[in-house]
Amino acid sequence: MKIQAIKIADDGYAVLIKASDFLLLNITLTFLISLHGVSETAVGLAASFLFAVIFLLIGEYSGLYKKYVRQDYSYTALKTLFTFFLSFLIWRILCLQLNSFEGINDTHLNTIIVWQWILLSISCMIFVKCVAIYAIREFLKRNSHVRRIAILGMTKGGIAIEHALRKDIRHQKFEISYFDDRDVSRFGYLSKTQLNGNIDQLVQLAKDGEIDEVYIALPMVAKDRIQKSLRLLSDTMAETYIVPDLYTYDLNVSQIRTIGNVQTFSVFGSPFEGMGAVLKRIEDIIISSVIILLISPVLIAVAIGVKRSSPGPVLFKQDRYGLGGKRIRVWKFRSMGVMENDAIVTQATKNDPRVTKFGAFIRRTSLDELPQFFNVLQGSMSIVGPRPHAVAHNEEYRVLVDKYMLRHKVKPGITGLAQIKGFRGETDTLDKMEMRVKYDLKYIQNWSLLLDLKIIFLTIFKGFVSETAY
Repeated sequence: MKIQAIKIADDGYAVLIKASDFLLLNITLTFLISLHGVSETAVGLAASFLFAVIFLLIGEYSGLYKKYVRQDYSYTALKTLFTFFLSFLIWRILCLQLNSFEGINDTHLNTIIVWQWILLSISCMIFVKCVAIYAIREFLKRNSHVRRIAILGMTKGGIAIEHALRKDIRHQKFEISYFDDRDVSRFGYLSKTQLNGNIDQLVQLAKDGEIDEVYIALPMVAKDRIQKSLRLLSDTMAETYIVPDLYTYDLNVSQIRTIGNVQTFSVFGSPFEGMGAVLKRIEDIIISSVIILLISPVLIAVAIGVKRSSPGPVLFKQDRYGLGGKRIRVWKFRSMGVMENDAIVTQATKNDPRVTKFGAFIRRTSLDELPQFFNVLQGSMSIVGPRPHAVAHNEEYRVLVDKYMLRHKVKPGITGLAQIKGFRGETDTLDKMEMRVKYDLKYIQNWSLLLDLKIIFLTIFKGFVSETAY
């Protein structure tokens, strides 16, 4: 028996807006080259084509073409600016590399043309996107039809789809109602909508043409009830959807993967696969290289301070778990008079006698972690990601904290979401470690290039210094 593949619904908006961006990037540059009286060359066309391809690739992974972005003016403008900035940075690096080859020269794209191209193309892209948003909103406002939506099952999945619908179709006219065969006393979920009846009443309303859409949000174990509901609703004209009961399994990185004709949900997956991994690596190489150049005087000053504060080497290499749970050697400036890298490692505490005076300062200000930028350049770490713990701590907490090892689905980072939320330094209680892991997993679930830049930006202001970093 051949398995029927599930088709992913697409309204075509993303394809149209991508085509619009591609054309605008090429047309605006061609227009400016002609305006300045510069003869068009194959190199010029290739340069604009290359940038347009890079822009579309970066836009796909920055979320520029996602539905929630295209519904909001500010989101659209910010995402477009961010995508353009990152794309332009990569494009210029590639152009500089290509110029080193004999016979290739893009000097006709002088500074004036390039800057005019930047301003004109960004303005055109944002303008077109905002016009599209305005046109869609006006169309929905003028549409007098009210979408009548029924959710079968006042469950976690039902509440989730209600919240998602209220956000997704907020510019349309709609009504949402719940239906469930169970007694009201069994519901422990908060909702803006009250229960309106049972499945039989829902079916009758659908037959009478009073319901346009039905979302079946029953738990997976209620297979018989789901099949009954589908059979009854098949005798109506209401569009019917099944909300997957993902909450039963508490998925962490929810992605749909197609294997042949079979659709699967990843439960313990990683967002850094394919182009995601490439973009993350490019981000790490560029940012770590720039930071190392900027902080080189600080690195020298701290190294001298460590050497003068106590006898021993300047750097301390400690075993940590990296990507996939494999051991890596993490570099730090030595802050203690002893070197601990054994099966049992005691976390530093307040007034710890092992920590030197200078060591206490560089630990409190995170200066001891600066050599880890070389780990990033090497490829064993990332700028942003879950902080790496000592191997001994991993073995201890993987037993105590649920889903602890899932934080190793990505490379460890110098800073992370948990750190800017205040969970850095000593984890003297189990709940602190649980909160750190919670934010680490949240980062993995919601990763994007924009989130990385946001974490880096916030780290500069509140992530480095901590009263709990002993």
